[in-house]
Amino acid sequence: MSWHRNGDPPHKRGYHHGNLREALINAALALISEKGPAGFTFAEAARAAGVSPAAPYRHYRDRDALLADVASRGFEAFEAALRKAWDGGRPTPSDAFDRLGRAYLDFARREPAQFSAMFESGLSFKTFPELAKAGDRAFEVLREACAGLIATLPEGRRPPALMMALHIWSLSHGIAALFARGDDARRPIPMTPEDLLDAAVLIYRDGLRGGTG
Repeated sequence: MSWHRNGDPPHKRGYHHGNLREALINAALALISEKGPAGFTFAEAARAAGVSPAAPYRHYRDRDALLADVASRGFEAFEAALRKAWDGGRPTPSDAFDRLGRAYLDFARREPAQFSAMFESGLSFKTFPELAKAGDRAFEVLREACAGLIATLPEGRRPPALMMALHIWSLSHGIAALFARGDDARRPIPMTPEDLLDAAVLIYRDGLRGGTG
């Protein structure tokens, strides 16, 4: 999902009646791209959106509330991308699981500002429970996928789905954060992030099977 319209960068589009919330979200994403999720003020977001400093308070009580909205929308788009990739485990759980991992990396590459807002803003889930729920729904897709894959493993080698989901999430997120970001935070490696994740997951799954391949 992209918040850019007609190819214009967000900070080039001003506010007009009826789209203040979208203008602020676009402005926040542009500022996150430039400065990171903690690097801008509420007033800067208003200025980037082309509105008065008081205008954002129509929708948000402060900058964190705006960031929470950006992050929540990011998690909603993230959930949709993961669910589409998993596709109920078709044609096989193994094939679908591989697609899921690639979708994780693809989202980080396509939407680095949203990815930063989702995982690097440091917002309190107690303060923003809807953000926590949106993140949980995205994680639930991964947990469901792990449960589907676990069902194909030999008896006695089936870990709890939650534990496996946390392991795979850690692998995927680490690779995405270090190597698959679509911005200057990306680190160079002599292979694609997808190949790196495929190899890591293959080793993990081989270990669950007892090294039988």
